[in-house]
Amino acid sequence: MYKVFFNQKLILLTTDIMSPKEDSPFFYVKFTNKKFVVQMLKSKKVKMLYLYHSKEDKLWYYFLNMFKLIEAAGGLVRNLKTNHFLFIFRNKKWDLPKGRINKNEEVQKAAIREVEEETGVENLSITKPLNTTYHIFKRNRKYRLKKTFWYLMETDYNGELTPETKEGIEKAIWIDKKLIVSLKSEMYQNINLIISNYFNK
Repeated sequence: MYKVFFNQKLILLTTDIMSPKEDSPFFYVKFTNKKFVVQMLKSKKVKMLYLYHSKEDKLWYYFLNMFKLIEAAGGLVRNLKTNHFLFIFRNKKWDLPKGRINKNEEVQKAAIREVEEETGVENLSITKPLNTTYHIFKRNRKYRLKKTFWYLMETDYNGELTPETKEGIEKAIWIDKKLIVSLKSEMYQNINLIISNYFNK
């Protein structure tokens, strides 16, 4: 089973047959296409979408034939001195820093590089991997699928944060753990997944 997000809506890729509802239709992935999937998700009547195939490898195969896959990496960063966590504000949403993996670049090195570039933080170290998330985004009028590898990171950095404005980032700030839950409604669902799994463990 795979969870793929489209803005705030969920596509559930499943090998189990589900009972469809009006706001959560069920389709065989083999008989759908990108245009149809996007139209369904743009409908105000649809809250989520089930795509089905009895075999998991075929399920993913058909879905990847619809959307070109882009791989990215990023992190949830904890400040060792304050126990605050690093967030960015972009497109009216609270987000975590991440970015595309360069050709032949190691995933963990890409994650650290992107977090540093987007926020100006330094002295990062990875402590463990977190979830891998999937979401559909639009770039140059084309819809693509982004696979993001997430890592828990730590730093003792106490210098100034500098948001990468050319990437549309308005803020890069440290947020108290107690306040993060109250901001979940202002986050994308894939970020909510990372936050929920980490703080509710």
